[in-house]
Amino acid sequence: MRQFLAHGDGLASYRSSFLESWVVPDLRTPGPGGDHRLMSTAPDRPPSRPRFLPCWLLLAAALATGCDRQAQPVASKEQVFENQNFRVVRIDLKRETLSLHWKDPDSGEAFGTINALRQWGMAHNRRMLFAANAGIYDRQFAPLGLYVENGKTSVPLNLAHGNPASGNFSLLPNGVFAIYPDGHADVQTSAAFKAAGKPAQWASQSGPMLVIDGKLNDQFIDDSNSLKWRSGVCAKTPHQVVFAVSEAPVNFHTFARLFKEELGCRNALYLDGTISQFYVEGEGYAGAPTFMVKPYAGIFAVFTQPTP
Repeated sequence: MRQFLAHGDGLASYRSSFLESWVVPDLRTPGPGGDHRLMSTAPDRPPSRPRFLPCWLLLAAALATGCDRQAQPVASKEQVFENQNFRVVRIDLKRETLSLHWKDPDSGEAFGTINALRQWGMAHNRRMLFAANAGIYDRQFAPLGLYVENGKTSVPLNLAHGNPASGNFSLLPNGVFAIYPDGHADVQTSAAFKAAGKPAQWASQSGPMLVIDGKLNDQFIDDSNSLKWRSGVCAKTPHQVVFAVSEAPVNFHTFARLFKEELGCRNALYLDGTISQFYVEGEGYAGAPTFMVKPYAGIFAVFTQPTP
């Protein structure tokens, strides 16, 4: 059964009514048209001057409004392609900070689940706006390929070829999704990432590549009956990251075509299957049913900035 969280912040409506309550209405007798405004029994006198909030309260309200803007929901949409439903989330790296999380920095224990990471964020005064599973991992619940968190490489680039134990990771070419210190993102084949030699701030290696230089991975079969819940990512522009997860099992070919034809991605990377799940604040979970989800070795997340 899917998990959903109630959403609705009445701060904006409260702030509006609070401000309006400080303005004293001008009570007049009805005009010739017989309107039904409130009437005053006092003799006619010049209208009273409205009283306004003190400057410090107005400033506080403005600051609160600014905080609301920083915590706007991520762009999320239910998209239909080839009669299949997908949850598509777009992250604007100029407005939102996308990060990777594997282990709790205090305890050293793996977060494992999106909810555990969400609870950690709440304990640090940060609301989770979005989360998604990262790349494929091994039987010890460690990333199978490159994993870089906040500039630190925990697992090196994996260029092993054709290892059956690697599952989909061994379907070549595999690739790397990375965000660099200057704030731009990219998806490349693992070989191209190595050749570029640029250090990443955040990176997850997985495979196979879904789309390579505008072409579908030629290993995918159009009518394949290998159907799984699947998730993937692309950097449509240097500062726009697009995540997608299927709401029902699909094959690789259909999933890759979603990124190429519907989302307009020149390079896209498969993240994982069967256990793939996203979380979007206000919408809950998308992707595989919760009972199928296993612990992740890496979770992408967008949090609000810590509050004082």
